[in-house]
Amino acid sequence: MVIPVTMPKLGETVVEGTVARWLKQPGDPVARLEPLLEISTDKIDTEVPAPAAGTLLQIVVPDGQTVAAGTVLGYLGQPGDPVPGQTPEQAASAPAPTAASPASTPIVPTPRATAHRASRPVGRDFVSPVVARMVAEHGLDLARIPGSGLHGRVTKKDVQAYLAAPPPVVAAPTPHAPATEGDEYLEPLSAMRRIIAAHMVRSKQTSPHVTTVFEVDMTAVVRHREAHKAEYAQRGVRLTFTPYFVAAAAQALRAAPVMNARFHDAGEHSAIAYHRRVHIGVAVALEQGLVVPVIRDADERTLAGLARAVNELAEQARTGRLAPDATQGGTFTITNHGVSGSLLGTPILNQPQAGILGVGAVVKRAVVRSAGPSLLPSADDAIVIRPMCFLSLTFDHRVLDGAQADAFMAHVVRSLQTWPDA
Repeated sequence: MVIPVTMPKLGETVVEGTVARWLKQPGDPVARLEPLLEISTDKIDTEVPAPAAGTLLQIVVPDGQTVAAGTVLGYLGQPGDPVPGQTPEQAASAPAPTAASPASTPIVPTPRATAHRASRPVGRDFVSPVVARMVAEHGLDLARIPGSGLHGRVTKKDVQAYLAAPPPVVAAPTPHAPATEGDEYLEPLSAMRRIIAAHMVRSKQTSPHVTTVFEVDMTAVVRHREAHKAEYAQRGVRLTFTPYFVAAAAQALRAAPVMNARFHDAGEHSAIAYHRRVHIGVAVALEQGLVVPVIRDADERTLAGLARAVNELAEQARTGRLAPDATQGGTFTITNHGVSGSLLGTPILNQPQAGILGVGAVVKRAVVRSAGPSLLPSADDAIVIRPMCFLSLTFDHRVLDGAQADAFMAHVVRSLQTWPDA
């Protein structure tokens, strides 16, 4: 049976893709889920796995061509199967497979496939026709453009970002000034670090940042987690503290919708744009930088659903398997810097969002508890040990003021401190 291989729809906002290169050629055997070709969009590069085992019968869309999602890229089947538009005589003369049928063969690249892949350019050495045309049209130096694609490859999105960025101000070099001083040495920025640096500078230049800090008693959350983490583990879900903060923030965003908004800069016609849905980004630290995958409709999910989403997105981010639009569309961000031991931080806004919540480490501290409202010492006071945590909210002062930001934080704190036991 002939099986078409189609251009996948890689997310809600990605409606077309470019065939970067085929990893197999007609006549090559293919195992089910073995990488068949690489595709590129304006957001991400990824591999398309084979939908079934068989032989690659025909390539319909060659390397470098951009087509809409759902377009047939090629056909899989058994040797001799006629593909649409092909006569039985043409099918019989098609290239024979180079190895035994892969139906019972594990996903191990054949020597021919390995040599074919190794002989083709990768990373920055590979330039798609779309990128080559843009570079030629604008007279750009490809070596100066940071690449965010697979293995540092320069994508269409990278070229567009480079064109949109203001030209750098280059100071005249000092004729005899050394590049470093003393025992210093220079390490060039990675593509991800370069993009992060540009984004952080742009965020600081765009929004007036203000940070407010609250302290939360995590006793109720710790008690709930200790009672249920084994149960969650049996369901294949690792229960960390992060889902609790996501749940509390999601409910607070519903109670204080101005935090779930952004500043719409249009001069005299500027306005505040409110988001109807709650999409929370959760920062994930990688070896080479930071990414922020988004949990969509976070306010509609249970704690178990949030925990599963946090685990899956973090794993996908660390293994390079995030969907093209997984980091798009967030309305608020949480960064849990406490996982590395940090107690307090002042995070930078993830533009164009109006707020980002920094979560410090949960640690035992001695705190004073009193039965009365008075701040004066009394016999009712007691020093107790509690798991405490600092929460820092950085917000866009163009969108909201301190009182509104503090009301949001008070709701987050109240949700965490009154977490139900069940």
